[in-house]
Amino acid sequence: MNVERATTDDIPELVELRLAYLTEDSGPLADDMADAIARDLPGYYRERLGRDLLVYVVREDGTIASCAFLLVVRKPMSPAFPKGRTGTVLNVYTRPAWRRRGMARALMEAMLGDAREMGLSVVELKATDDGRPLYLKVGFVDDASKYHNMRWTNL
Repeated sequence: MNVERATTDDIPELVELRLAYLTEDSGPLADDMADAIARDLPGYYRERLGRDLLVYVVREDGTIASCAFLLVVRKPMSPAFPKGRTGTVLNVYTRPAWRRRGMARALMEAMLGDAREMGLSVVELKATDDGRPLYLKVGFVDDASKYHNMRWTNL
C-alpha cells in the first residue's frame, strides 16, 4: 500500500471526500451548506495544501480510496507543547468500498512519522467510537485534562 501526499491536482477529489466525510459524520448537509463548502474549499486547499495542511492519501485504481488531514499550527511554547508546533488530525476517511483493508492505519503511521520529523510536540484528534481503537493502536492516548472542550460559534 502506497501512502502519498495529496497535491493541488487532487483538489476536486479532496472536496468530494470532505463532503462525504461530513455527511457520514453529521448526516445530510443542507443544500446551501454543501454548496458553500464545495464553493469555498478549493480556494482553501490551494492556499494551504502542502504548507500547514498536509493530506495523506492511498489510491486504488487512480482514485483516492482513503485520506487523512494533518493541520500544523505554531503556538507559543508551553510545557504541553515545548516546541510550539502542534498538529490536529482531521477528516480521516475511507470510501466504504475500501474499508477494513488497513488504509487508515497506513495513513496514520505515515502522518505520525512525518510529525516526528517535523518536530511536532503533540498531535491531537477527536475520535469517534469507531475510530478510537485504530488511534489507540498507533499510539494515541485519551487526553485527561483539567480543561473542558468549549467553543464559540459565529454562524
